[in-house]
Amino acid sequence: MSGHSKWANIKHKKAATDAKRGKVFTKILKEITVAAHTGGSDQDANPRLRAAIDNAKSNNIPLDTVNRAIKKGTGELEGVHYDEYTYEGYGPNGVALILEIMTDNKQRTVSEIRHLLTKFGGNLGESGSVAWNFNRKGKIIITSKNVDEDNLMMDALDAGAEDIIQEKDNFEIITSNKDFNTVKEDLKSKKYPIENADIEQIPGTTVKLNYEEAKKFFELYELLDDYDDIQKVWDNSDISEEILVKLEKEIN
Repeated sequence: MSGHSKWANIKHKKAATDAKRGKVFTKILKEITVAAHTGGSDQDANPRLRAAIDNAKSNNIPLDTVNRAIKKGTGELEGVHYDEYTYEGYGPNGVALILEIMTDNKQRTVSEIRHLLTKFGGNLGESGSVAWNFNRKGKIIITSKNVDEDNLMMDALDAGAEDIIQEKDNFEIITSNKDFNTVKEDLKSKKYPIENADIEQIPGTTVKLNYEEAKKFFELYELLDDYDDIQKVWDNSDISEEILVKLEKEIN
């Protein structure tokens, strides 16, 4: 679990770097537009929109920009219509992938994703080919500095959390999909320092990678993650702490 958590931390750092280049901004605003389109503009009645707006705030996206994205979703302003898809497949060395897509041109997106996977020895799979190995869970990452573990455990479990995992500098609060927002809002109201909160696809079984395999996989991961039509990339790679430290140095 610690290896996969370290991998998740690297992805969070990459997201912070991407935010400086505007890539994360684009994906967050696309999520806000689609959330408003599917569930309306009322945050209280639309948990998906509320979560997207919280994400926008944490990334310092201006309120005016957020409001324009909402209005594009509700049709008050003209905008591009995006359809949502989930694709499954494999990367190098049989690593399972789940790709969450938002696109205005499905044919183009599928063709380009297939090309990327093939280039790295992977392929697109049928629906259900890898999803059976993943569970959708809420994950709330809280900075451990100045946080009492016993108090956090009591508060998180009382709010409906399923599990708490302590890493080096963080606590990871695991929730069910349906209880995610309730637990997050409860911990936020108690002033816990939430570093990241999202619904994730957590793998049951994993594929162990050596350094060269991990480096090749990360090259593919970066290309997929940078692709505008891909909102999120989930995988079941198992990479040791030692290898992840080397990869992290290459990112920085």
